Amino acid sequence: MPVLNANRKTRAADLSRIITCCWNNLEKKKQIKTMAKVNRAGPASPPDGGWGWMIVAGCFLVTICTRAVTRCISIFFVEFQTYFGQDYAQTAWIHSIVDCVTMLCAPLGSVVSNHLSCQVGIILGGLLASTGFILGSFATSLKHLYLTLGVLTGLGFALCYSPAIAMVGKYFRRRKALAYGIAMSGSGIGTFVLAPVVQLLIEEFSWQGALLILGGFVLNLCVCGALMRPINLKEDHSSPKQNHACRTQKEDCKRTSPYSSLTKEWAKTCLCCSLQQEYNFLLMPGFVVFAISVLFMAYGCSPVFVHLVPYALSVGVSHQQAAFLMSILGVIDIIGNITFGWLTDRRCLKSYRYICYLFAVGLDGLCYLCLPMLQSFPLLVPFSCTFGYFDGAYVTLIPVVTAEIVGTSSLSSALGVVYFLHAVPYLVSPPIAGWLVDTTNSYTAAFLLCGFSMIFSSVLLALARFVKRIKKPQLQLLAKESDPKPQQWTNGSVAYSVTRELDQKDEGFVAAAGPGNNLT
Repeated sequence: MPVLNANRKTRAADLSRIITCCWNNLEKKKQIKTMAKVNRAGPASPPDGGWGWMIVAGCFLVTICTRAVTRCISIFFVEFQTYFGQDYAQTAWIHSIVDCVTMLCAPLGSVVSNHLSCQVGIILGGLLASTGFILGSFATSLKHLYLTLGVLTGLGFALCYSPAIAMVGKYFRRRKALAYGIAMSGSGIGTFVLAPVVQLLIEEFSWQGALLILGGFVLNLCVCGALMRPINLKEDHSSPKQNHACRTQKEDCKRTSPYSSLTKEWAKTCLCCSLQQEYNFLLMPGFVVFAISVLFMAYGCSPVFVHLVPYALSVGVSHQQAAFLMSILGVIDIIGNITFGWLTDRRCLKSYRYICYLFAVGLDGLCYLCLPMLQSFPLLVPFSCTFGYFDGAYVTLIPVVTAEIVGTSSLSSALGVVYFLHAVPYLVSPPIAGWLVDTTNSYTAAFLLCGFSMIFSSVLLALARFVKRIKKPQLQLLAKESDPKPQQWTNGSVAYSVTRELDQKDEGFVAAAGPGNNLT
């Protein structure tokens, strides 16, 4: 009986091994079939249309719900001052915190969209931003508004903004600048439409009711996130060996316990590996120069929206005319978004988008330098038109130029870094300009500093492109010299190749050492 029981156990163990092997073979066949389907479908090229226009519409709504709503928060300032009994400086921190957190946390939005999906990131951001507005409506002090309307809403906007912009770049190649122009114009159009609506809501429902309604409006970000259908691009498969290694590690660790040290080690290794792949563009010289130029550009572009109206009032322009200058700047900004994007998509300018970007930034800097000499309403109107147009122009081209430098596959992470670099200049440039005005009793120093900052940004990019053009022929020459092609000597019409003669000698040697002359 013991022998019989042992035989039964052995047969049962053999049967379980056979079943396990069969099951593993079936799983492998399923994986092979799945991989074959993926390979047959193949990575696609940007469609330049189709569902891409729905992506543009979704990004347009995202810019309305993020950038336009952020600008409209300033309409609540008077209500906040009256209700909480605080001065303008403390109340103005709400707007600064929202703007700064949105830009500072932009890399976090890129990481979430890369590791989960763009849809998940935007929907999560919409929920956080809406929660911030709703909780802000119950605030009893400015500190509560700093945390809810400032930090929580800014974090939600950060999860939405850069991933939505990056999705437009994945769906468009030939008409990329036009698509970005339409998508980015949502900021200006949204401000133009929402500003009077928000003021009407405050008058009808108080600032608490207006914040509740804006919280419901911002929930439309979840709808925008649902539109962001992912696309499989050829550029996303640039490192198949590394991707295959990560997938192999993942499958191996799935077979182990989720609490084992091997799983934890794999998680750390895979996270570091993926982050290194996502942010390897930080070592590219072109991106480093572009990032430095963005810092100076962001410093110069912000103060005009804060100090243009006070400057106009200081030179004798009426309140209505000063407000009209900002309206002109906003409308022309929208026109610059769309028309400059369309122009740079033309065949004659498509290869010069980088130059068009630095040209637009440089012209805005020149407008700043001329502003202290413009001291009447008829002279300030051309300034608003020119500055507004080129401001919309380079804002449209920021994602386009970023994509040209780092490629479409790294666009989401690169845009997160670019918008992160906007945060500190946006936070410090208006107070520095105000300090210069208080110190010198004039706007001249503040405007000149902003103008030279933007011009330096443009000149820095121009110098980088010039150095690249100079080094390009040298690199091509070095590449030709290091190319291992066979050297040839010609004698009239006869060409002798050293490698060909050596190959013929090798073939003769192999023939001599054939089966009959085995060397081993």
